[in-house]
Amino acid sequence: MIASIAFYLMATVTVVAALLVVTARNPVHSVLWLILAFFSAAGLFVLMGAEFLAMLLVVVYVGAVAVLFLFVVMMLDVDFVRLREGYARYLPLAAIVAGVLLAEMIMITLAVVQGGVAADATVPVVATPDQTNIEAIGRVLYTDYVYFFQAAGIVLLVAMIGAITLTLRHKPGIKRQKIDRQVGRDAGKAMEVKSIPTGQGVSSEELS
Repeated sequence: MIASIAFYLMATVTVVAALLVVTARNPVHSVLWLILAFFSAAGLFVLMGAEFLAMLLVVVYVGAVAVLFLFVVMMLDVDFVRLREGYARYLPLAAIVAGVLLAEMIMITLAVVQGGVAADATVPVVATPDQTNIEAIGRVLYTDYVYFFQAAGIVLLVAMIGAITLTLRHKPGIKRQKIDRQVGRDAGKAMEVKSIPTGQGVSSEELS
């Protein structure tokens, strides 16, 4: 009885928090609602007996990803008013896509409940008294789904390289470290003392 109440309570909080993430006008509030959704989902994992996944969700996503989102949103000077200018224009297309996704999820749920396509599916591996939850997840992840696991790593690596490439811009007038000139510099001239008059700076030509 208590488990059922906890499930419905945390499931409701998760769904409501997820909706508020995408509907909140303030991006900081969206990140805070996202943290609440992660905590509620972690509670659902605990009820399912997947304590390790619940711990990963709290430590990795709440402790790292969500906090990083919060810092980025608060530190970057993003013009959110300009970002919302095309909201009404893309709303019909977004509603169509959301409706298609909702219909697919309902169809899959009904198929599973009625024992249709998923009737012959294998029972998921659960932890036993002789096998911990972490060991059960590791055996399934690195045996049956090892290729999917590697493919997910490649996708994340490509996404990281793409993000670095898009954000790396060489702007004029910015001094950058030149490793080749530092390594190839004469050892006898590695350090040089210069007398700089008070109130005057040093030009880049003098430093080179």
